[in-house]
Amino acid sequence: MPVITSIADLRELARRRIPRAIFEYADRGSFDELTLERNRSDLRAIEFRQRVMRDLSTLSVASSMIGQPVTMPLAIAPTGLTGLFYGDGEIHGARAAQAFGIPFCLSTMSICSIEDVHQAVPQPFWFQVYLMRDRGFNQELIARAAAARCSALVLTVDLQVQGLRRRDAKNGLSIPPRLTLRNALDIATKPAWALRVLFGQRRTFGNLVGLGRPDALSTLSEWIASQFDPSVTWQQIAWVRSLWPGKLIIKGILDAEDARTAAAQGVDAIVVSNHGGRQLDGAPSSISVLPEIVNAVAGRCEVWLDGGVQSGQDMLRALALGAQACLIGKSFLYALGAMGGRGVTLALNLLRRELEVTLALTGCTDLRQVDASILRDGPPPR
Repeated sequence: MPVITSIADLRELARRRIPRAIFEYADRGSFDELTLERNRSDLRAIEFRQRVMRDLSTLSVASSMIGQPVTMPLAIAPTGLTGLFYGDGEIHGARAAQAFGIPFCLSTMSICSIEDVHQAVPQPFWFQVYLMRDRGFNQELIARAAAARCSALVLTVDLQVQGLRRRDAKNGLSIPPRLTLRNALDIATKPAWALRVLFGQRRTFGNLVGLGRPDALSTLSEWIASQFDPSVTWQQIAWVRSLWPGKLIIKGILDAEDARTAAAQGVDAIVVSNHGGRQLDGAPSSISVLPEIVNAVAGRCEVWLDGGVQSGQDMLRALALGAQACLIGKSFLYALGAMGGRGVTLALNLLRRELEVTLALTGCTDLRQVDASILRDGPPPR
């Protein structure tokens, strides 16, 4: 076992332990992957001010997200196919997050179902939905989330039309995974992964039983195109609100005008996100548009950042530019694919320690002290 000191180490371990098609589903982006690269490069370009001779004897990174106390301002983002990165991966992820004291969000496109996760964990989790062509099925999903005592609903709005993900097409990604001449050798060299997935509770979309047969289509992209609704507008938010009286989060905002519209809907939080660089390539990084979106929202709801976060330093950069919290998707899947729930716990501990050390070296002891003054002069990257 190599020494793990960063998310990058977990990424490399996951790359070696899980099939290429599954790994690149999380790791790569759409089109030429320009936005994917910007998410990381723009974060790295932001410089801190190093401050010295401050009293750092007490240190806290505790916070809250939509009224929920958290040990650090981070949530695990909804990720599709999680149970194919590690058998029963959604359950392992939820358990690790709850034990650590941060929120876990289950995706509609998960392998384990809402009910599977609800039965396996002691505390409420969040659930993510898309608006599909079959509104009756949407209504059923939201009712199931309420029955499972989910504490927040996350509505993803940036996947009405799926981005062109060339790696998925080249890898022949299908659900459930199929043996082909191309991937048979790859899977054969990863017997531990195969056994864990084989003996997991499910190997296809647990939440979508009864909504056609996604396993009957040649690719995941093909199935998504047949079910996701490209005609949805902001008017449907009121319909979702009529079904869900609890906390509502909008994920997938990348424009100040859209942010103002979302905040006007009375949502509890918006997530500044470009879907991990997997939708509109050539769009800006999440971090580069964060300040203008924070200004546009003007405190009417919480603003969180998703996109490229792979360290506690990235988290602090986002907080300094006005985010109240961050989400991790790729980083979570790297950790899960590398070591299961143990890997997720390790990743969260790494992120918290990096956040604490960076906070201290900027001369702060509490996240409430953090603003743009901890950064060197100059506008954020664009």
